[in-house]
Amino acid sequence: MPAPADTILKLNPYLHVDADRIYDPLRDRAVVPGDREYALLRRFIDEGTLDPALESDGWVVRPDVDLSRRHHLKIVSLETMTMCNQKCYFCPVSIAPREDYDMPTELFERIVGELTGFPTIESVFLQSYNEPTLDRRFVDQCRTLFSAGLPVAVLSNGSGLSPSRVDAILAAGQLRYLCINLSTMDRERYARDRGHDHVDLVLRNLDAMKDLPLAREMKIVVLGTGDAIHERDFDEIRDRFAGSRFEVEKHHVMDRAGWLEIGLRPDHKKRQLRGCDNVGSRPLQHLHITPHGTCVLCCEDYDEKYVVGDVARSTIAEVLAGPELAKMRRWVYGVEEAPDDFICRSCVFARE
Repeated sequence: MPAPADTILKLNPYLHVDADRIYDPLRDRAVVPGDREYALLRRFIDEGTLDPALESDGWVVRPDVDLSRRHHLKIVSLETMTMCNQKCYFCPVSIAPREDYDMPTELFERIVGELTGFPTIESVFLQSYNEPTLDRRFVDQCRTLFSAGLPVAVLSNGSGLSPSRVDAILAAGQLRYLCINLSTMDRERYARDRGHDHVDLVLRNLDAMKDLPLAREMKIVVLGTGDAIHERDFDEIRDRFAGSRFEVEKHHVMDRAGWLEIGLRPDHKKRQLRGCDNVGSRPLQHLHITPHGTCVLCCEDYDEKYVVGDVARSTIAEVLAGPELAKMRRWVYGVEEAPDDFICRSCVFARE
């Protein structure tokens, strides 16, 4: 006689299970109290009672099912060059700047062409640890992404978003997302915290674009350490841009999974890994591509220790379904025990 279904099925190990929400990053779906599937899942988790619909919907799986090569690609970080014109205290570039390198245009265009095959993509960021507007090809890169029908996202310090560049982007299309990192309007502190005196230039650029439909979503993020100075900077920047298209948010800096000595950090080394909450799930929903074409697990991996593929030598589809990224997914979600020094054990966004 076969074993009862509830004795041979297990909870999908890639679910994010919280008291008020259960999220499936592989299908980008969530259930909450009041939803029928949430109640069925809680009964399975708490009592072991199985409803057959849970298996057909992928909430529970058989023990021999390996989901580690699956993905739901939502966010791509496509860094086209390494250069940055600032040395912010909250960024590894301030300590260990990288050698200048530009991604070949041919590689960029091939990557863009391949990304059109992933309809789940919500944002293609032209940024990682660089300042994307320093690339002389920046506007052309936006045009290429617009032409491909891909949603363009830009994180910037704002120094290179001159009115003429903004006009050129607007003539070509609209960004999906624009986020400006502006930590303070105090000129002396800005120069000290970021290594360069750019604040007047940045404010002129922001004032010129603040009412223009440059992006569907426009934000200014005020980074700091959560002290009274951070609060005051946030209030001043919020008041200056009140009524504009910019939404101003206050964010606390973090230590980049142990890379920096400042910012939010876990209060203990995480032993039992259960996933990632860093703007979604990094191993399941993100792809991070460096200017050399190297793909790394996460943007927190500044040293590129966790390489999961190389799009200069293989396709994006091959990287996403490849053995290295599959292994990292199993480590991040505790399907297999990760090494003691694995990056996620020191990250504030790691689930446990």
